[in-house]
Amino acid sequence: METGTIVEFIEKKNIFCAMVVQTKNDKVRLLTENNREVSLAAKRLFCAQGRLNPALGRERIVALLGEIARNREQMAKSVNVEELWEILHTESEWIDAQTMASFAFSGPVDADHTSAVIRAFFEDRIYFKFDITRFFPHTTAQVENLITQAEKEAERRRLVDDGAAWIKKALANPPGSVPDAMQPVVDIIKQVCVFEDMAPDYAFGRQILSKAGLDPQTGLFDFLVSIGEFGPHENIGLKRLEIPTDFSGQVSQTASEMAQAPVHHAEPCERRDLTSLATITIDGQATLDFDDAISIEEDQGITRLGIHIADVGYFIKKNDPLDQEAASRGTSIYMPDQKIPMLPPVLAEGLLSLKAGQVRPAISIIARLNSEATVLGYEIFPSLIRIRRQLTYHEANLMASADKEVIALASIAEKLKQKRLANNALIISLPEVTIWLDEKQTVSLHRINRESVSRNLVSELMILANSLMADFLDQHNMPAVFRSQPEPKKRLFAKDEGTIFENWMQRRHLARFVLSPWAEPHSGLGVPAYVTATSPIRKYFDLVTQRQVRGVLGVEKPYTQHEIEQIIAQTQVPLSKAGRLSTIRHRYWILTHLQNRIGEKEEAMVLEQRRDRFVVLLTDLMIEATLSASGLPEMAPETIISVRIDKVDPRNQVLKISAA
Repeated sequence: METGTIVEFIEKKNIFCAMVVQTKNDKVRLLTENNREVSLAAKRLFCAQGRLNPALGRERIVALLGEIARNREQMAKSVNVEELWEILHTESEWIDAQTMASFAFSGPVDADHTSAVIRAFFEDRIYFKFDITRFFPHTTAQVENLITQAEKEAERRRLVDDGAAWIKKALANPPGSVPDAMQPVVDIIKQVCVFEDMAPDYAFGRQILSKAGLDPQTGLFDFLVSIGEFGPHENIGLKRLEIPTDFSGQVSQTASEMAQAPVHHAEPCERRDLTSLATITIDGQATLDFDDAISIEEDQGITRLGIHIADVGYFIKKNDPLDQEAASRGTSIYMPDQKIPMLPPVLAEGLLSLKAGQVRPAISIIARLNSEATVLGYEIFPSLIRIRRQLTYHEANLMASADKEVIALASIAEKLKQKRLANNALIISLPEVTIWLDEKQTVSLHRINRESVSRNLVSELMILANSLMADFLDQHNMPAVFRSQPEPKKRLFAKDEGTIFENWMQRRHLARFVLSPWAEPHSGLGVPAYVTATSPIRKYFDLVTQRQVRGVLGVEKPYTQHEIEQIIAQTQVPLSKAGRLSTIRHRYWILTHLQNRIGEKEEAMVLEQRRDRFVVLLTDLMIEATLSASGLPEMAPETIISVRIDKVDPRNQVLKISAA
């Protein structure tokens, strides 16, 4: 290619005009219209026609190249690509640029005409497939599809420009509400805030935020709060895990109709009338869904201990809309600021709940115990019960030395616990930090002794009920959601004598529990077989297992082993999500509490050292944190130290501390 030849090339989505300065092998050195020198492969050049005198000097050559380029750009504006397609779209062959120029312009065509056509087709890719110097007509269907895509892309560009401009304005002066035209923009950036780089429109959202000058990592959440889309304590984890908080119209309507329908307690079985029993419930202060109750009777030295479970299976039938909803949720979720029930509240807190004074169908376990709380025998049957007393844990604790029934139940519970310990049960006992929020979402923390009389009473009696139901199902060769646990990898203490440190660390040595259709021993509880069936209002596995008990009793058709295996597999995902959400939200509110204590001291217990950091337990809050070991002496596990709260970011689960 001769020196001085005028050529064109494409770079960074632009067409440039240039003059050949030097040719060497297959490389060509060029001087471009914007006064740059570039070296390109000869095959990248096109419209190599016309020539400039290299002796004109660089400044003059650049000016002439610019003039040629501007002239060609102007000519390109007169090329009607759509009209050319209307004429040529029936041709199923490539059309070269020079031929296309003859269709676009009248009279002889030269390099300027050819370049104008290439530039026009370069900008408009809707009607022809573009291959620089040749073009292939798209079909009518392809054109329609490309027009739709172009319209969408134009809309996206408009949204980027308008959205970025609106965000800038809203940052300076937050609006009272989001205009309808900007709601699509807000929805996209909410996705980015919640799902980050996993958001479907992440790239689009980042483009808007980048143009608006808003950092998605540091400013996006606060911006969404400022425009009223998020609350200051918005539960991002709930949105990220896509956990439903409301019930669909069909499910709500079904629940409402069931709650209003008359109840006849009619089934193909005879329910024993136990409404004369003095049954009681013991639950947390905020509990509204009561699914278990207890009773006690003395009969010639034999204690008849009753554990009565709300017969949810009587109302909720397999595979109906309510059952499918419960299966998809897996469990009720309890957080300091929100409760997400497994079943609609109109049922969970009404018809299904063992409420004081109301006759309710139940599955009753009546165990006959001797004075040492040894189970002499038991029976399980459908019943009708009426709750006489509805107590809180606090109220039951106050009655622990004065109320005859509570005293007797507490005594039995303690004996049952000692029997489990004698059977090598591993009881991990740690304080529980509960979180209360007032109307202004101010955090109050309360440290609860989980080994109080009332909590121990309920825990032990429910373990007994679940183990007896497991034995009942196993004896009848009925598959269910059995829960087992191998021996721990290591035991750090004997019986229930461990320190807080030993109890906390023991959890790391526990073997994972196993769910299967058939019974195996549960080493942690010290029982030969175990199911969970005492919370059918709150846990789907409990409802499923209750149905298997009802199956043995001849009340309904039980699940097959294959169906149980499917239920176990399908319910793992929602249960995992619920567990993660509860853990994250609990820590979030503790960290929110600590935000007001920056610079203050907390007691901590050293758990272990990992390289250059100590892992410590903030003992009043029962949460872990890491502490830099730099400048600190060697510290053995269980050492008590004082630490200072340095930085807290609840939303990102960040807690930074230093030695006080």
